[in-house]
Amino acid sequence: MVKKKSVKLDAINRKILATIHLQSDITNARLAEIVNLSPAACSQRTKALRDAGYYFNCHSEVDLDRICEHVIAYVEFTLRDNSPACRQRFEAAIEEIPEFMDCLRLAGDTDYISFTCCSNVKELNRLCDELSGDESLGISRVVTRVVVDRPKFYLGYPIEKLKWY
Repeated sequence: MVKKKSVKLDAINRKILATIHLQSDITNARLAEIVNLSPAACSQRTKALRDAGYYFNCHSEVDLDRICEHVIAYVEFTLRDNSPACRQRFEAAIEEIPEFMDCLRLAGDTDYISFTCCSNVKELNRLCDELSGDESLGISRVVTRVVVDRPKFYLGYPIEKLKWY
């Protein structure tokens, strides 16, 4: 990984990051108003923060229930062998499957958990079977937890509640 240039996270840069984290479609003019800078200065700071890697992706949340059939699930994976080589093989395989949208390595009796979205349960099962059936990945156990309701959506990290560096 290439080390990126650091940018000082002063109060204005922290406010820029906290704002664009929750409002990725905000205009530069509106962001400049919020952080009390000129549009040019705000644009320079935002570009510097992005170039330094402090934020790297912007997307919009869509209402899947209104646009397509789908099933959302958390899938837990336990590996037979927790060696670096086995973990690397598993992580490379999961990286190639877009339906596995987020994958976290855990401490405890489960090695990984992935947030998953598939067209239906049959497709979810097929993908899990494909992964667990690949002996080179060393998966000993797969637990699928289908989401039946989503009363709260992830709307960003609580940046303002965290301790900044």
